[in-house]
Amino acid sequence: MKKLFILFFSILVYHQTVFSQSSHGANTELIARIDSILNAEVNSKKIPGAVIQVKKNNKVIYRQSYGYAQIFDDNHQALNEPEKMTADHLFDLASLTKVVGTTTSIMLLADKGQLSVDDRVGKYIRAFTSPDKSAITIRHLLTHTAGLYEWYPMYYRAGNKQETFQLIGELPLAFPIGKQRKYSDLGFTILGQIVEIVSGQPLDQFMQQHIFIPLKMNHTGYNPLLNQRGVKFAATSIGNPYEKRMVYDSSLGFQFREINPASWDHWRNYTLKGEVNDGNAYYANKGISGAAGLFSTVDDLQKLVDMLMSKNKPGNDPFISEKTISAFLTTDEFNNGLGWMMDGKNPVIKNGPEGSFGHTGFTGTSIAVVPQEGISIILLINRQQTGLLGGKEYYNVSPIRQQIFQAVLKK
Repeated sequence: MKKLFILFFSILVYHQTVFSQSSHGANTELIARIDSILNAEVNSKKIPGAVIQVKKNNKVIYRQSYGYAQIFDDNHQALNEPEKMTADHLFDLASLTKVVGTTTSIMLLADKGQLSVDDRVGKYIRAFTSPDKSAITIRHLLTHTAGLYEWYPMYYRAGNKQETFQLIGELPLAFPIGKQRKYSDLGFTILGQIVEIVSGQPLDQFMQQHIFIPLKMNHTGYNPLLNQRGVKFAATSIGNPYEKRMVYDSSLGFQFREINPASWDHWRNYTLKGEVNDGNAYYANKGISGAAGLFSTVDDLQKLVDMLMSKNKPGNDPFISEKTISAFLTTDEFNNGLGWMMDGKNPVIKNGPEGSFGHTGFTGTSIAVVPQEGISIILLINRQQTGLLGGKEYYNVSPIRQQIFQAVLKK
């Protein structure tokens, strides 16, 4: 019996770890280090699960899943049989939507000469011709320097995307234009509107036709419960407890004097699985926004990263020119690119070599790329399934990202 158990355990471990056939024995020390980091987090119940893929010089050197896709039911009771995480699970990308979908869309339109990143937003949207907003450019939106609110609960005052766009146009600016970087969901929501206006297509259809199909990102898109069958999802939170706190708890720094928190009460109270976590995307925009809403897998994300890394073409079809990709991945006065984070102080690429870029998503997703070393790290964590710690915050996964990033750079 003991021998049978050992044999079964050995087979299980073998099948859980997936290596690229071309990696010729990935660095065992690096693998041990990554395993140590992620297994410790899962075993201590700090995160439910994770999927990681590390690629170097066009070879996948490590691809692995850890823990579980869902561990709690709708009442935050532990499941008797939690769902094992796999590399095929779809994750709610949250703000990775901004770079995977929206930034790439603007890249494509700029590459085709259909817009310029230095165009004033008022060229496309009348509300941005007002005296306070007339100087705002697409570049300002991409670099989070447009002066817009960082966040606003749109669903209190908007019920669809047109009402959302109108509301953002009516809101006063919160900061001076171009003077400081203030990360803004509203700016990328407006970028989504610009994509629709310039292309003449709904945002989701544009991305599907011009990004996901050409790159063969077959499991990437909005509203996957409606558009995909037989797929598995990594669960996020039970409803939107933190977002509700953002509305009710002024200590978080969000104050909306014109909003009575109790005037709207359509908060979800069930486990979000295949349904976008972001409240503005879900409640006000039917799941589709330039700021959030995309779902994807580690393999699909790798295809987009590979395109950016190679500055080349998918197959034989023209995609985005090297010139345009380089322009978007050149740092500005705030040490960031267009859409992508490039500041070496940012946790996802902390102390990375010049030219490193990446981004994160509130649900626990992240991408880190080091072109100088031919390295990419895609790390997807379903951190929200654990719930709010002490009813206040979700577990901070930035240290995990930093540890793995540094471990990969050293090898």
